[in-house]
Amino acid sequence: MNTATAHAAPAPAWTVRVAHAIPLVALPVCVWRLPIAFGYGMGGETLDPAWFNIPYVFGLSVLSEIAALLSFGLVRGWGEVVPSWVPRIGGRRIPPAAVIVPAALGGLLFTALAIAWLVTALTRGPSGWPYAEGWDVLAMTVSGLMNLWGPLLLVLTYAYYRRRRQDA
Repeated sequence: MNTATAHAAPAPAWTVRVAHAIPLVALPVCVWRLPIAFGYGMGGETLDPAWFNIPYVFGLSVLSEIAALLSFGLVRGWGEVVPSWVPRIGGRRIPPAAVIVPAALGGLLFTALAIAWLVTALTRGPSGWPYAEGWDVLAMTVSGLMNLWGPLLLVLTYAYYRRRRQDA
């Protein structure tokens, strides 16, 4: 077997489920922000949409989901070996640190944002959310789901590290 294409031990089933959960916890907030692109604020008020709202909001939603989908690299072969179709570097082993460091930094960033959100939610309550009655519950729900992204990514990164540590 070619050592350049050899994979570490297969990812445990629970890590594959966590990798699938990450894009799902990010999706509600991506969908929730779409009406804002067209000038509809949460609570029924109409906003004055700027020309850049649509590309900004759609771009933010798409980039958020792409970033969430990258978590599959922690449980799939393309997170260990560059796919063979990539010119010049296809088939080469990816050093574990090249995956672990950005994943851990991203997980820490999202966890810090989640902690800041939680502190605001607990200390300011509904007054911390500028939405109309009822809409703040929706905002808290979709934001709360997305705040699971950081801790889930950190758990997934640690599992990747444990699985690949003999390769380091």
